[in-house]
Amino acid sequence: MNFLLDNWIWLLTAAASGGALLLPMLGKGGGADAISPAEAVQMINREKAVVIDVCESAEFSAGHVVGARSVPLATLEGSKGLPTNKTLPVVLVCASGARARRAAATVRGLGHQRVHVLQGGMAGWRAAGLPVEKSA
Repeated sequence: MNFLLDNWIWLLTAAASGGALLLPMLGKGGGADAISPAEAVQMINREKAVVIDVCESAEFSAGHVVGARSVPLATLEGSKGLPTNKTLPVVLVCASGARARRAAATVRGLGHQRVHVLQGGMAGWRAAGLPVEKSA
């Protein structure tokens, strides 16, 4: 017992650092795997991943991942924009990643097995210097 009392600062430091290591895992959101923009590009090129942008139409028109499908979050459940092959990887994108994390639970509920959220959303995509397409 004296050991714990004498070394409480070290125990507190160890607990805090362990919590800091677990924090990124907890932030991935809703059972979906968060992937970096580079990982998303590899998945698109190698595994024919389908990119679904869950932003509103005006946001989508202002700039989106090249080849992405626009399926606003509110229309996700009844949409025909999701791939019929539920084994294809799906990469969900929004402006920052928050809506995409919410959409991940819905897409998984619709039976898609490989659901991923783009870390940082379109802001992360642009920061990585990757191409952005605009709609007319």
